[in-house]
Amino acid sequence: MKTLVCKEYGPPESLVIEEHRDPAPGAGEVLVNIKAAGINFPDVLLIAGTYQVKLPPPFVPGNEAAGVVEATGEGVTRYKPGDRVIVLPQSGAFAEKCIVAEKLCLPLPDSMNFEQGAGFTITYATSYHAFRQSTQLKAGETVLVLGAAGGVGITAVEIAKSLGAKVIAAASSEDKLQFAREAGADETVNYSEVSLRDAVKELTEGRGVDAVYDPVGGDLAQMALRSLAWHGRYLVIGFASGDIPAFPANIALLKEASIIGVWWGTWASHNPDDSLMNMMELAAMVDKGVLSPRVTESYPLDRFADAFSAITERRARGKVVLTFD
Repeated sequence: MKTLVCKEYGPPESLVIEEHRDPAPGAGEVLVNIKAAGINFPDVLLIAGTYQVKLPPPFVPGNEAAGVVEATGEGVTRYKPGDRVIVLPQSGAFAEKCIVAEKLCLPLPDSMNFEQGAGFTITYATSYHAFRQSTQLKAGETVLVLGAAGGVGITAVEIAKSLGAKVIAAASSEDKLQFAREAGADETVNYSEVSLRDAVKELTEGRGVDAVYDPVGGDLAQMALRSLAWHGRYLVIGFASGDIPAFPANIALLKEASIIGVWWGTWASHNPDDSLMNMMELAAMVDKGVLSPRVTESYPLDRFADAFSAITERRARGKVVLTFD
């Protein structure tokens, strides 16, 4: 089988495609023929050796995919060969076949194709957890979403809107803002042309926003923090800009604001039952047409460098996936 291997830490283009022997599932494990695998910004950090969790090279990156069960190991009861599944391995998804623990598999809803399933879990689960558990978003509140057209940002727009919030989507181009409007954004801000803080102040008539969803970090974080309303909540999702912001504590004090870190993977490992309930609720929302997973770019394995560049150059709108024959 073909695999995409990180042989040493570096940029995504340093990855190499290798032929490996097909694996066999052990007890409690499932062997899955991967049809598509989702690429996320943390994959870039993991390959570079700068993520908060490190894997020693060589390793096969990738931690979300969708495919078809080929074989099961002893003791597996939930799945059988031929089942369509979403898989969430800690690594190894960027390969034609992947071994996954049974507990890290989910049924792929009939309403989703493999590409949608491959890019569904991490982005939607992160945003849903952020709004449901981390900040308990209420209907009628106003949310500012930074990087609103990106893989995780567009899911925040969709989910916040589905929960009854007013959504202000912020992005760096008109094309991206149009994409966010199609996902349900009520208002948009092009922060490459206008002051984010001034625009939010005008759109909220000086009140500010109840919550900020920030997967970008960098210079925008300071303006977004100052755009919070009284008792506002700032959700730290990630740092796609490459710069980790240093927040002025006095702003949090003056607004009695909360700065909340959101790391879905760790939360899910500590709260597996709640995480499973979240996923079931998300799948039901997709089935009902409330959510519509947007995969805008898919690349065959041999074009992995192009796929990653869509992420690193922040050109992506929606989800980017690798596909396998």
